[in-house]
Amino acid sequence: MRQYVIHPMVVGINETDQGIMTYLKGYGKRIYLPIYVFYLEGGPEKILVDTGLEQFMVPPGVEEQCGFKVQEFEDALDGFGLKPEDIDIIIHTHLHNDHCENDYKCTNAKVYVQKKEYEFFQNPHPIDHRYFPDLLDDVEVVQVDGDADIVEGIQVLLTPGHTVGGQSVVVNTRQGKAVITGFCCNEQNFPAKGPVVPSGVHINVIDAYESAKKVRELADIIIPLHDLAVGRQRNIPA
Repeated sequence: MRQYVIHPMVVGINETDQGIMTYLKGYGKRIYLPIYVFYLEGGPEKILVDTGLEQFMVPPGVEEQCGFKVQEFEDALDGFGLKPEDIDIIIHTHLHNDHCENDYKCTNAKVYVQKKEYEFFQNPHPIDHRYFPDLLDDVEVVQVDGDADIVEGIQVLLTPGHTVGGQSVVVNTRQGKAVITGFCCNEQNFPAKGPVVPSGVHINVIDAYESAKKVRELADIIIPLHDLAVGRQRNIPA
């Protein structure tokens, strides 16, 4: 089985409340929310998970405080000798705008999304304002229906709740299965003891709980989608 190394790249950052990540927990604690692109290195295809924000501001001192550099999409790719047009595959955890704004730059990529997520994205309910249906107008979309293999050593796992069609990305590594969560969360969603905590923002909180539980049971390495510590690692596994 092919093995990969996962390279997190920070391509945006927001300030928010911990309760946005953890349902009924952590409200009133302000946190920084890194926006990631993940480069999966290990096969012939150039593969990204999500493409992040296109435009953002970095508050003064935040890079020193958080311990990582926040870069434009092109600059982040250049650190690995890549250009947007080199990308063959983009796998989307979900289609909120902060995960897909740079897709159009990857002119040769196939974009893998869950069928339910793509349908919702095309006609979003007003309760969720973070869908912009024109963001995928210029890319080749491949719709996936449920759990599926993408290429050797990389699978997607349907993990709804945060959105209707979130998918977690299961990556084979030399240290076992690393799972990039298909829902917005940080380390507080996966406590060392006790049950998982569902995402604080969700379409269905029971689904969100079950999805987090499924990820914890499957993963040898959990990569929470907005965890600060992830951005301090150049390689996963190290």
